Amino acid sequence: MFRRILIANRGEIACRIIRTARALGVETVAVFSEADAGALHVAQADLAVPIGGPLPAESYLRGDAIVEAARATGAQAIHPGYGFLSENPDFVEAVEKAGLTFIGPSAEAIRAMGLKDAAKTLMQEAGVPVVPGCHGGNQDDEYLARAAEEIGWPVLIKAVAGGGGKGMRLVERAADFAEALASARSEAAGAFGNDSVLIEKYIDKPRHIEVQVFGDGTRAVHLFERDCSLQRRHQKVIEEAPAPGMSDDMRAAMGAAAVRAAEAIGYRGAGTVEFIVDAADGLRSDRFWFMEMNTRLQVEHPVTEAVTGVDLVEWQLRVAAGEPLPLSQDDLRLKGHAFEARLYAEDVAQGFLPATGRLEHLLFPEGVRVDTGVRAGDSVTPFYDPMIAKIIVHGASRPVALSRLRAALEATEVVGTRTNLAFLRRLARDPQFRRGDVDTGLIGRNRETLSAAPAADDAIRAQAALVAAGLGGEPQAQQGFALWRPLERRIRLSGSGADFEARILCPQAGRAVVRIGAMECVFRRGPDGWRGPDGARIDARLIGGRAVVFAGDVFEFPLVDPLRVSTGAGSGADVIEAPMPGLVRTVFVQPGDAVAAGDRLAVLEAMKMEHVLRAERAGAVAEVLVAEGAQIEAGAALIRLAPEGPEEAEAAAAGAVAGRGRAAGADAGSSAPGGGGGRGA
Repeated sequence: MFRRILIANRGEIACRIIRTARALGVETVAVFSEADAGALHVAQADLAVPIGGPLPAESYLRGDAIVEAARATGAQAIHPGYGFLSENPDFVEAVEKAGLTFIGPSAEAIRAMGLKDAAKTLMQEAGVPVVPGCHGGNQDDEYLARAAEEIGWPVLIKAVAGGGGKGMRLVERAADFAEALASARSEAAGAFGNDSVLIEKYIDKPRHIEVQVFGDGTRAVHLFERDCSLQRRHQKVIEEAPAPGMSDDMRAAMGAAAVRAAEAIGYRGAGTVEFIVDAADGLRSDRFWFMEMNTRLQVEHPVTEAVTGVDLVEWQLRVAAGEPLPLSQDDLRLKGHAFEARLYAEDVAQGFLPATGRLEHLLFPEGVRVDTGVRAGDSVTPFYDPMIAKIIVHGASRPVALSRLRAALEATEVVGTRTNLAFLRRLARDPQFRRGDVDTGLIGRNRETLSAAPAADDAIRAQAALVAAGLGGEPQAQQGFALWRPLERRIRLSGSGADFEARILCPQAGRAVVRIGAMECVFRRGPDGWRGPDGARIDARLIGGRAVVFAGDVFEFPLVDPLRVSTGAGSGADVIEAPMPGLVRTVFVQPGDAVAAGDRLAVLEAMKMEHVLRAERAGAVAEVLVAEGAQIEAGAALIRLAPEGPEEAEAAAAGAVAGRGRAAGADAGSSAPGGGGGRGA
């Protein structure tokens, strides 16, 4: 076994590898960017080495710096985690050239599966069924458009070097193909440095089922399947093992196909063979097709660990150190059911856009496995994937495990950034999901219901007012006492886009009355805190200038300063603002241009994904306030449209020449992150 390893990654996967390494008595070396100097994985490792700036290209993608850090600290091997350099064959070769061990597959195996088109050809030769589509090397636009027509709409455009939904577009009609192809290529080039794509038939009721494999370079075993069908934006949200509705015959067929795939390339270490399954007639052994093989540990590996009792990271270390596979296929058994929910910092209502912010409060339930790389007080930055944690539960059966998942999500608390926590709670209660009737379109079909913002009723607002008045802590002897009449205090809070006033009275010790308009809510304090009119204990706290109520969902009410004076209406609907921090990849318009509703104005790249900003109305472009290549903050003003009305639009167009000169000068001369002005620059 190794004495010391370096982990070429960050966040929750680095912390998860450290946990197993420590259990085996193996020392760990962390690497970190400037943005991660105070990160949890840095604090947990035995040694830590800085490797560059906050952008991945300046740090976690610098293979030379990582190899040098390993040599300088005496590490014998490098574990890549997932993402970043984990599937880069050139990095594998650099590691081995330096006399170190790469904890993962060979460079040849990664290359064999690294490009989806070549991998599908290889799998066909190995007798593994593949999805109908265009997997060849011809990248001519017209050729791909004709291929899509021949395959039949709808089709999927997929980056050949991709994963995680990046460089993937669903196209349902010929008229949309050219724009989708250009967008997929641009996103693939930015994420993987390769803009090649393939075209596949889109399955009407698809299930995404993958098989965990593990090889020693000669032979391989499978550790059963995971169902990853619950996806948004082609990215997984909740995974489970085993797949609901899976028969023994189909499990055997998929497992055998996955093992053939692994052994065909002499696979070593942990890998995942992903299949698309047509579930229109239930799960059938003749209705699954190979999609791709991920030549690394997967984000969702904990559910496999839960149902097999296997520590996959331990297996990775042992096999990389030259030991044989710890168990044979006959030794592996399924035990119970497991779920994993991915908690992200993201704005669900805005199409799951990534979010940033400081985690002012973070609490997870006891007795549940939580893989995370952050703590309360840490910040979610725009530089990396916005995952906060993975919440993993296990039970003797699917209903038991699902009940535990719902309870764990209800007990999780996050304050300080927008998250998908309320969305996950609704998803875990969805009737179709509870039945196990899942497919990759479930979230899309129910998006409006699942994404609805939690509504705060008067009882929730009353709880917020109670804690905002300073009554949430330990009671004081004279608290609420007034000489002549009960003390009354007025509190102004903001919620659901409007301010409201609450009056709080304390007529006697241990009793508080909150009035909001005509509503009155009476609270009584017991030994364990305040309880509402129905006797239920309330959970409300004052966090960062906000009254926060935890009642199934998280409700936040900023305190309104009574001396606050309105500063005006702001930019209004005429200004297109950045919905998240990111990089301005492309700007399509100039001052004076006429645009129609739905026209593309700019492309913003954030957390490895591209987001197209479109005009909400027709009009003329008055100003372009940002330059291509600028790194901007959320809320930064990007483009201003002329006010509606013919006279105003004509005036804006007449001043376009002067406007172009001013905008260009500001963009070229500014060193601010906004690159030319705008709120948040």
